[in-house]
Amino acid sequence: MAGDELRQSFEDFIRDAAFPCVGAKSALARGALTICEVGDINRPTSDIDIHRALAAFGESLDPESPVVQSFVAIFHGPTDLDEKAFELALWDRVQCLHNLDVVAGTTWSDTVDNDPSSPHFSLSLAGEPYFIIGLHPNASRPARRFHRPAMVFNSHVQFERLRADGRFDKMKEIVRKRDADLAGDVNPMLDDFGEASEARQYSGRAVDPGWEAPFEPKEVVRDVA
Repeated sequence: MAGDELRQSFEDFIRDAAFPCVGAKSALARGALTICEVGDINRPTSDIDIHRALAAFGESLDPESPVVQSFVAIFHGPTDLDEKAFELALWDRVQCLHNLDVVAGTTWSDTVDNDPSSPHFSLSLAGEPYFIIGLHPNASRPARRFHRPAMVFNSHVQFERLRADGRFDKMKEIVRKRDADLAGDVNPMLDDFGEASEARQYSGRAVDPGWEAPFEPKEVVRDVA
């Protein structure tokens, strides 16, 4: 798990008055953030550790909870990646984590699509669907600018629960306004689930309409013997 100094720096990042995500602030205030400190984001050395910790987090999720629970993988570095390099590193970790699922025989969650171009895509790991938020020092959006590379995994199931009872739309409006106030403009990559693929939002880089996620979903091969 994360050392005290790193945890404190991440908590300070979330607590900052200008940080726009009120969901993350609520999760922090209620002790619902799980933080894992791992190696470099452009290397596979920590993939097994991330996958194991994320699987345990998924098992602990309470879909009925009004509190958004998040899992945060904070990487040692590198801290000099530009937005394109960070995007490639993030998707390399996504692909490798998915590959571990396939090796383990874990199928994609049947609540979301596995095609990253689909407007109903959401990343499934250890059987749970997640929306990812990438953070790194050189992000163009201030809200994504943390001093270490990081990947935040938010439960898609919990978001859908919040959407069903009307809380999600209220939270979304607040976050988007606060983000626009912080950055000086509206994030051009924001779309709602079902309108465009959420994969376009993961790294935080503004991508063109023809962008394709560097990700290949694989099928679990069942032993028919």
